[in-house]
Amino acid sequence: MNAHTVRVTLAGPAGALECALDAPAGEPVGMALICHPHPVHGGTMDNKVVQTLARACLQLGWRSVRFNYRGAGASQGSWDEGRGEVDDALAVIAQQRRAGEPWLLAGFSFGAYVASQAAARLADDAKPQRLVLVGPSTQKQQMAPVPADTVVIHGESDEVVPLAATLAWARPQMLPVIVFPGVGHFFHGQLALLKNVVVQQLQRPKI
Repeated sequence: MNAHTVRVTLAGPAGALECALDAPAGEPVGMALICHPHPVHGGTMDNKVVQTLARACLQLGWRSVRFNYRGAGASQGSWDEGRGEVDDALAVIAQQRRAGEPWLLAGFSFGAYVASQAAARLADDAKPQRLVLVGPSTQKQQMAPVPADTVVIHGESDEVVPLAATLAWARPQMLPVIVFPGVGHFFHGQLALLKNVVVQQLQRPKI
């Protein structure tokens, strides 16, 4: 993401996982793990929306952790239909989160599905303080229910995941969705706005 990004390799369920770590200027307030979009369609941890989420977290003092699922980038293994990718996220969380450290979990597109499922599988005392889901894959993946203070952002003109699909997923949970008018799935031309909105939302206290 920048000259200070540290690339490391962690042990994953299907082999080594490539990770990118970024630290804030001062002492971190906690860890932020960001999950990337669908690897079969070219998604990696260097996706621009994923990097934007990492920058938002860094601005707030969180150290950011990005990683490539099995078979993406330099990570070993092969695509596992979403099942193994959730396992990969849980493996990175287990190795990167320090004991007792606050943390948050974010994801873009397919990565939002991974984030929701990973959070659902964690014990109550190990769950993230906040979830941030951008353009969540609510049409093709089985998103897990999420806490009421989850930040959900979707583009009105999303050409990959219809806004209607995300509203249908959010409606039974009475979950607010922040809609960017006229914006597509990849938030082209609106990454600065996305970063600012995420920062604003994360600065608000938990519900």
